[in-house]
Amino acid sequence: MRDAYHEELDSIGESLVEMARLVGSAIGRATTSMLDADLKLAESVIAADQKIDDLQHDLEARAIALLARQQPVATDLRIVVTSLRMSADLERSGDLAQHVAKLARLRFPDAAVPRDLHATILEMGQLAQRLMAKAAEVIITKDVDLALQLETDDDEMDQLHRTLFQHLMDDRWKHGIETAVDVTLLGRYYERFADHAVSVAKRVVYLVTGEHADELQTPVQPEDV
Repeated sequence: MRDAYHEELDSIGESLVEMARLVGSAIGRATTSMLDADLKLAESVIAADQKIDDLQHDLEARAIALLARQQPVATDLRIVVTSLRMSADLERSGDLAQHVAKLARLRFPDAAVPRDLHATILEMGQLAQRLMAKAAEVIITKDVDLALQLETDDDEMDQLHRTLFQHLMDDRWKHGIETAVDVTLLGRYYERFADHAVSVAKRVVYLVTGEHADELQTPVQPEDV
């Protein structure tokens, strides 16, 4: 019985990794669809979000069933509760990737992003994908030091976000209000996506140590429970 219980705990972790990989792929494909004005690719990203939602709903149902049947304590309880929170972060990340794809679809056959901003948006999309890949690695390895690095890595996204606003505020901006709104929304989508990746990593820190990432002053060993 206990073996089945721990197998179910492990399967919840595997579902989280699958969700992280799916949303990482989604943000990369959504970025390509937008920069290339690729309607077919955008539609595939939008449709694929249902699988992420289904995974989140299934994980939530299994986690709640475990809470009801097994009444876990200590580390096991943290695994279940933290997994529920991580799945919500990942589901929202999938929504943000879908928003990028929907903007690509809305502006088709034109591109939503001016040519002079392609490099910045491409960099934001690639960085978002790398951050989520690192979050997936953190879920697998439970590496606290790696998890804590994500917040520093996220500083690069914040800088790219500021770069976008510098372009928008420049007197030489000549792409009009509609495009300015599109670029503002895109910047927000990528910035929030990165925040969710960081949030997932921070939740792993709590799962492993029993302490919130912001409270840790020095690297610590996993809690002995």
